Amino acid sequence: MTSKPVEGKTTAIIAYFTIVGSLIAITMNLEPKHQFARFHIRQAFGIHLLFHAFAIFFSYSGINYAWIGLYIFYLILWGYGFTSALGDTKKEIPIAGPYFQKWFTFIQ
Repeated sequence: MTSKPVEGKTTAIIAYFTIVGSLIAITMNLEPKHQFARFHIRQAFGIHLLFHAFAIFFSYSGINYAWIGLYIFYLILWGYGFTSALGDTKKEIPIAGPYFQKWFTFIQ
């Protein structure tokens, strides 16, 4: 039994490859618009922005060992979202995922 492929899966996967990948995915999803891709672009964009915001904070705070935790946290969230996109599911990232969907409504 074969399942129907999810439309926008490639765009959703590209969104998880760096912040530049998210920006490329946003432009790829302009026409045609896919709900699956839109969901994952918002999640990936939020993960990347959260990582960069904390990285800027840690670079000025002088907390040297916090970088290890930041990278572990980033990789866990990234892996959760990426495997969700690969598995054709729309699972929100714990805690921050619903906020990403609400905050990034400009991503159509």
